[in-house]
Amino acid sequence: MTNITLIGAPIEEGSGRRGAAMGPTALRIAGIDTVLRELGHTVYDEGDVKPLPARDLANHPGANNLQIVAAFARALHDSVHDTVRKGHFPIILGGDHALSMGSVSGMARYAAEVGRPLFVLWLDAHADFNSPATSPSGNMHGMPVAFYCGKAEFAPILPADRPMVDPTKVFQVGIRSVDDREREEIAEHGVRVYDMRAVDELGMAHIMRHILDEVRSANGLLHVSLDVDFMDPELAPGVGTTVPGGATFREAHLIMEMLWESDLVSSLDVVELNPFLDDRGKSARVLVELTASLFGRRVLDRPTRSA
Repeated sequence: MTNITLIGAPIEEGSGRRGAAMGPTALRIAGIDTVLRELGHTVYDEGDVKPLPARDLANHPGANNLQIVAAFARALHDSVHDTVRKGHFPIILGGDHALSMGSVSGMARYAAEVGRPLFVLWLDAHADFNSPATSPSGNMHGMPVAFYCGKAEFAPILPADRPMVDPTKVFQVGIRSVDDREREEIAEHGVRVYDMRAVDELGMAHIMRHILDEVRSANGLLHVSLDVDFMDPELAPGVGTTVPGGATFREAHLIMEMLWESDLVSSLDVVELNPFLDDRGKSARVLVELTASLFGRRVLDRPTRSA
């Protein structure tokens, strides 16, 4: 069984709208710690990170709320790195997707220390490979992939000589909304994208086997970043960036079950949950169930619910 550390990241400033800061609390209320303990894991909850103000950074016209986003990135970089170094599995409870600037960078630092490549499985409707130069909105939750790959060094958020993620080791699954310039960037840098058409044509199991085989053959570490909008909004409406045509309940659980069986995953983000937009906690419960699948709950173990 696994030692798991929960790290709350109540950041909403990267998204351009209010509500995602309540995500960590909603996931706790939905019982994420209880479910993991019931599966036999040891769970430590470190509460929410308390970032120090990033007053050394000037405001940027193309990066909204840069100082607060940078503050969270720095705090999460250190917290995730310290957690995985002591042999624990970090689960970052979000909060908007800008938090992955810090969480993935912290994992990249650890991967470099142990001499193993870091792969990222990005489960999202969006590629999030923008920079201030390409972003139509300036919202930083659309920039984390470019940032941790070293392709958005527009401000000294983290040291420029930090370990980066090779863009060709980023697998994006479920993508269905990409900006024009962003599309050019991900193609130029070799990000591996499996949009929903690829899922329909190839099947989720085939895609996941290919990804896991590559990570395994490279003796890599795997960070999983799960955005609520990866799933169809009918299943999980509690997000501010809904895009129709997302993953189904079974597709999402299949991914998590295959990840558990692979024993390759080292860290997890659960992001973009906005309880203010949710339907009586529906999205939070779905995310908790998916997390349970990632940590060993099988189809045969699922309880029957009364209507």
